[in-house]
Amino acid sequence: MRAMYELDFVPAGFEWIDSSDSEGSTLSFLRWSRDRKQAVLVVCNMTPVSRMGHRLGVPKEGYYQEILNSDAQCYGGSGVGNFGGRQTERASSHRRPFSLSLNLPPLGVCYLKWEETPHG
Repeated sequence: MRAMYELDFVPAGFEWIDSSDSEGSTLSFLRWSRDRKQAVLVVCNMTPVSRMGHRLGVPKEGYYQEILNSDAQCYGGSGVGNFGGRQTERASSHRRPFSLSLNLPPLGVCYLKWEETPHG
C-alpha cells in the first residue's frame, strides 16, 4: 500500500480522524498516498472492551476493506471485526461528510484500505 510509505516524512501523508476520544480511549487517523487515490484508516481501541458500531467520519465515500485486524482468530484473538470491510454512509461525523460504523476489537488495531475507483 503506497499510502503506508510514500509520504512518511511529509505532513500531507497523515490526517487525524479522532485524537481526542478520552472517554472511549480510541485513536484514529489516515495515511495518504502521494496522489491521494489511496488511504489507510488506522483505528486503535485502547480498552479491553469491544466497541460495536463505533462511528468514525471519513473524507472519501466508498468501500473500506479491512486489511489487518490484530484481534483476528488467526492471530489468537476473539475475532471481533468488520467482516472484511465497511461501506460508507452519508452521515457526517468528525467534521467529515461520510462515516463508517465499525466494530473495534478489545485492545486491538484495525487497518482499513480505501482506493479511488474509476467512474464510468
